[in-house]
Amino acid sequence: MNKLRHASLAGTAITVMVLTAACGGSGSSAKDDYGKAPAGSSSKIGEGYGAGPAGSYGSGGSSQTQAKNAPAKEMTVREAPGIGSVVADSTGMTLYRFDKDTAQPPASMCDGDCAKAWPPVPAGDATAASGIGAAVGEVQRSDGTKQLTLAGWPVYRYAKDTAPGDTKGQGVGGTWSAFAPDGKKAGGGKDGGKGDGNGDGKGDGKQAGPQDGKPDAQAPAGVSVADNPALGKIVVDGKGRTLYRFGKDSAWPMKFACTGTCLDTWKPAEPVEKSAVRGVPDKLISTVTRPDGTKQLAVDCWPVYWFTGDKKPGDTAGQGKQGLWFAVNDQGKKVTSAPQG
Repeated sequence: MNKLRHASLAGTAITVMVLTAACGGSGSSAKDDYGKAPAGSSSKIGEGYGAGPAGSYGSGGSSQTQAKNAPAKEMTVREAPGIGSVVADSTGMTLYRFDKDTAQPPASMCDGDCAKAWPPVPAGDATAASGIGAAVGEVQRSDGTKQLTLAGWPVYRYAKDTAPGDTKGQGVGGTWSAFAPDGKKAGGGKDGGKGDGNGDGKGDGKQAGPQDGKPDAQAPAGVSVADNPALGKIVVDGKGRTLYRFGKDSAWPMKFACTGTCLDTWKPAEPVEKSAVRGVPDKLISTVTRPDGTKQLAVDCWPVYWFTGDKKPGDTAGQGKQGLWFAVNDQGKKVTSAPQG
């Protein structure tokens, strides 16, 4: 027991050391969080943060088996950097389609080892949230089980997606793509393509879109600076929404005070690729991990949020709320002046 306790303490110490190196208040964490994966393959996506704990899928053991075979439940639309809008299940796991399958009539060509790498999502207990235009259906697999379909295409998860929001399956083998809300391929891929379909990335076909690990040069900025008449230069996200810091959070030691019902009003900003940052020093932009395992954008190591009370780009209704919420300027500092009414 003592050995286990010492091991746990040692692990905690290592975590603290890593966090210190990554976000110790110097704003130099960007190098630790970017450039390790293709665009859109590691960032948390969408607005439904806190949907599932990190490691609940793809982490091994019985929990992995249960999660990978679980129904999709309420499917939602999320934004994946470098890819665009994708469909995810109720826990935030990205859902995929396979070029060698068919939609008319629906049929799955992924069995055996393929189905181990790409677990079929069972039919039943599946609904589509607003924004998903693809019809929900089912198809009978060769083993007699029923698999979920979207727009006729059988639906899968990817075994190497280990946390909600991962999109590591995008473009694998030139034949696998995340679902777009209309049931087509996310990321601009065209129907068709060739590949061996076994999930090892050795397919011989190529898919359009940023599938080669390089960010799309035409992608809009994920973080930029806007000139606000009252607040001056403030940081906004890719949709032009003002980003805010919360006074009860802290950069070091890292602390997230906005949890639970707070997240109904203040949404954690999505991490972005380094290439999608405009007007803010790269060293100030990083990605931090929330207590529930989701990823969040940080500016100068402070987690940042957008406010549901801001109804259009440029709104700053969240400024000064409760004396705790403040916009962030282009140098990563909080803006303390209030907008003029």
